[in-house]
Amino acid sequence: RDGCSSRDQESEYSDTTRTVGRVVSTHDQFDQIKEGVLQESGSSQVVFMQLDLGNLQSVRSFAETFLKSEPRLDILINNAGVYMHGRTEDGFGLMFGVNHLGHFLLTNLLLQRLKECGPSRVVNVSSLMHNFGKIDFDSLNTHKALGLGSSPLQVIQTYSHSKLCNVLFNHELAKRLQGTKVTCYSLHPGAIRTELARNMSSVGKILQAPIQAFFFKNPTQGCQTTLHCALQEGIEPLSGRYFSNCTVKEVSAKARDDAAAKKLWEISERLCGL
Repeated sequence: RDGCSSRDQESEYSDTTRTVGRVVSTHDQFDQIKEGVLQESGSSQVVFMQLDLGNLQSVRSFAETFLKSEPRLDILINNAGVYMHGRTEDGFGLMFGVNHLGHFLLTNLLLQRLKECGPSRVVNVSSLMHNFGKIDFDSLNTHKALGLGSSPLQVIQTYSHSKLCNVLFNHELAKRLQGTKVTCYSLHPGAIRTELARNMSSVGKILQAPIQAFFFKNPTQGCQTTLHCALQEGIEPLSGRYFSNCTVKEVSAKARDDAAAKKLWEISERLCGL
């Protein structure tokens, strides 16, 4: 599942392919963007593998297939996201399951390959919205969700909670990667004209359309911070940090809370069966 637009992913894949060579995509609309990627990058080294981050068995199957078929993993970009109320096939809150838990499991299953191929990187695409999030661990333990409401405001709040999970995951991951040749970064890509809100109501889509047109980045602009974290030389000492507009930004205390990050990691391990 992927909340980014086809055009956004097309730009990202093209730029990455030109720089590093082979790219494995899990985009759910890959067939629609493949031709554009091949034309822009001039490379045929973009392949598709099936992955549904809302299904933990799908994540495990993808990791198994990837590890059997791909000898190298130099950069892992965790970029998928959903913005809607619901439940995953495993019974988790949809935004918690897709935006955090699926990425958490995927990263852990591929971590040994990343270490073997070091220096390598993990890039976790978060959002400025993480500033408005909080982690209700009681809700996670009881309901396996970050929020239960389905009103527009409650959906925004739950999305913000899931984006805070991304930053806390990155914070704890950096600690656990110390002494290895793997580094990790979280980021705010900027407000991008994507399909993330494709599940909004008709009224919501109409209201946000002019805002996107005038204030949001286009896909090429929007993928630059992701590419910076994936490809920029010399940022290894900044592992665990948060980027916006290709620059390190300080995060609030709750986004670098060691105890919360460790607790989220441990709960995620238990929920994933690791």
